[in-house]
Amino acid sequence: MERPAWAPRSIDISVPSVSRIYDYYLGGSHNFEVDREAARKAMEFMPGLPKIMQANRAFMRRAVRFAADEGIDQFLDIGSGIPTFGNVHEVAQAARPGAHVVYVDHDPVAVAHSQSVLKGNENADVVAADLLKPQEILASPQLQRLIDLNRPVALLLVAILHFVEDADDPYSAVAELRDALAPGSLLVVTHASYEGIPLPPERAEGTVDVYKSIRNPLIMRTRDEIARFFEGYDMVEPGLVPMPNWRPDTAPEDEDPYSFSGFAGVGRTA
Repeated sequence: MERPAWAPRSIDISVPSVSRIYDYYLGGSHNFEVDREAARKAMEFMPGLPKIMQANRAFMRRAVRFAADEGIDQFLDIGSGIPTFGNVHEVAQAARPGAHVVYVDHDPVAVAHSQSVLKGNENADVVAADLLKPQEILASPQLQRLIDLNRPVALLLVAILHFVEDADDPYSAVAELRDALAPGSLLVVTHASYEGIPLPPERAEGTVDVYKSIRNPLIMRTRDEIARFFEGYDMVEPGLVPMPNWRPDTAPEDEDPYSFSGFAGVGRTA
């Protein structure tokens, strides 16, 4: 397999990547055949996966605009993935010129592309780090330069927590980040769940098995389990709901049934 110029030498291009699979679902071009093959296998069980990802991105953009309208001009996006049109810095800086954005990802392709996209943007940067090591993120030079933790921050954990197993205690990592944020900060979350998927759970399990086979387990949590990530936050109306139902721009009944898979919510620190 020929290595494209955009692929860092350090990555194994024969192994599927969650970030690149997500990029494929969204119609991006920074993925390999091994990623497309895994995505197609997952879509054999859940053909609406691209619709879920599109709903996820649409919610993220609405949540960023909401944060900007609330006066927040600092954004920390952990598990940011490969940059695509309508990324956090584009939405935030359009809504609030001069807004500061820090992306965090541990995928070398995502980091390399973020660096390329952000070249010349003094108010946005990317950190190569892991959600499960909050102190590395908080102590990074990029965050120290751009984010003032004494002022409110919008923390985005969009489509990442469902790739962290309970054994790795994602709840503690999220709580550690919460404790570092100033009052008035926001937590923005989307998370996969069997609830809302327009398929029998046993069929949806086929997609979960595909992710398990590429060593990126997809953890389908219940609504109550997802709500635990918001401990210490006051939920913003309408609470933890299917993605199209969170402050929609268009009528939710016009959305594809797959868009209602999983949950999205925003919480505010007291």
